[in-house]
Amino acid sequence: MRISEIFYSLQGETSRVGLPTVFVRLTGCPLRCNYCDTAYAFSGGVSMTLQAIMDEARRYPAKYVTVTGGEPLAQKNCLPLLKALCDAGYRVSLETSGALDISGVDERVMRVVDIKTPASGEQEKNLWANLAHLNAHDEIKFVLCGEEDYAWAKRVLQERALADKCEVLFSPAQGQLSPTDLADWILRDQLPVRMQLQLHKILWGNVAGR
Repeated sequence: MRISEIFYSLQGETSRVGLPTVFVRLTGCPLRCNYCDTAYAFSGGVSMTLQAIMDEARRYPAKYVTVTGGEPLAQKNCLPLLKALCDAGYRVSLETSGALDISGVDERVMRVVDIKTPASGEQEKNLWANLAHLNAHDEIKFVLCGEEDYAWAKRVLQERALADKCEVLFSPAQGQLSPTDLADWILRDQLPVRMQLQLHKILWGNVAGR
């Protein structure tokens, strides 16, 4: 696999926010969202065997591992990696763009599926068939760039009954949407979602490997 970085930090998003976690960031992504904060992972990286990745993860005293990107599912060997991490006893999550099929992902993995909004520039890449594969322990994420994105996400949330499938996360795109505004809208509309900020950026800013 091509690996951009492996590092140990606090989980900055999802319902596991704040937990010490090993992050395995795979190289490459077929999408180009306008708010992407990991463009450095589009290319480069180093080739690592599955065993080498597992050995590196074991260097850290963590129960949690997040496989992320880029778009990790763009590499076919991501699936064996996820299975191996689960088999090793880790609690594993996968961060995926929602543009690629998640049906082959080990059922023990918590799949965090991003739904791309109009302002992301990649709305047409959403693979809506993925919703049928979600379980209660998975999560859906919307990154919102403004009020039009919010209205669109609210409509999708309601029309597709997403909160009945799993937890739904609304996150403001950094520098594009005020977190306070988003919080006010969620409370005003009484939406059954979790608002999230990116803890790692609050703590360390836009620093790679944190």
